[in-house]
Amino acid sequence: MSALICGSLAYDTIMVFPDQFKNHILPDKVHILNVSFLVPRMRREFGGCAGNIAYNLKLLGGDPVPMATVGQDFAPYREYFEELEISLAHVKEIPELFTPQAFITTDHDNNQITAFHPGAMMRSHENHVRDVPGVSIGIVSPDGYEGMIQNAKEFAEGGIPFIFDPGQAMPLFNGAELRDFVEQADYVTVNDYESNLLQERTGWSEREIAQRVKAYIATRGPKGAVIYADGKAIDVPPAHERRITDPTGCGDAFRAGLIFGIQKDCDWLTIGRIGNLMGALKVEHPGTQNQRFDFAEFNEQFKQQFGYAL
Repeated sequence: MSALICGSLAYDTIMVFPDQFKNHILPDKVHILNVSFLVPRMRREFGGCAGNIAYNLKLLGGDPVPMATVGQDFAPYREYFEELEISLAHVKEIPELFTPQAFITTDHDNNQITAFHPGAMMRSHENHVRDVPGVSIGIVSPDGYEGMIQNAKEFAEGGIPFIFDPGQAMPLFNGAELRDFVEQADYVTVNDYESNLLQERTGWSEREIAQRVKAYIATRGPKGAVIYADGKAIDVPPAHERRITDPTGCGDAFRAGLIFGIQKDCDWLTIGRIGNLMGALKVEHPGTQNQRFDFAEFNEQFKQQFGYAL
């Protein structure tokens, strides 16, 4: 069963500044800010919400189909996903633009300065959900404004169940638009901060959002997740990681577990546990796509942590 993953494929350029930003930024001079940071450590990672979700779903043995718009510099990412046997049939390359990319500089206090170039992502509306055959579930994750609205509409018109995952794109939409997304979606997933923002923008409480979908899933970082479904609030305790290396991409790993569990028709507590374990396995590794395991290894970890196998 294919899962259509709508969102961004992006490059993340991550740099480490071996000092504290505050030592180089004068508070009374921010109106004429002109600073330069020497960053001796740098790495480039494959990322983007659609890329991260697809990668994690593939680890579980799923069949992800990412749908995104990319640019002239996509070749290394294309080669990488082709090696992983992840379909790129619905990834459109726009030669005159760049692939979306984030430039992230982190200091010793884990403060971050990020510049994001959306590039080809702004033309995501040139792809269409209706053109993708054989899809059993979809997700609308952060992408271009027009593309997200169009994807949700076409999922709903096609009768394909989908997850609305607004993420960092939530500020793009007003209350009426967010209410439309919720009304069309079968599932909504957010983190705890985004949950508060979604309630504020829509004017609906958690219970009122949950009444409009099959499940409203809110992740809570190291505290696990809560799933509002079937008139109940299901508290899902966190999975246990062996070490904490980098939390970047944990939310995308959780969403891959969510898709996998829904496709397997698991109960909501199990679905939440799959998502939490995917996040825990991701946090043990730097970057968003550097963890390595297959379904058998995941299932063994799942059994050890929760006392039963999938």
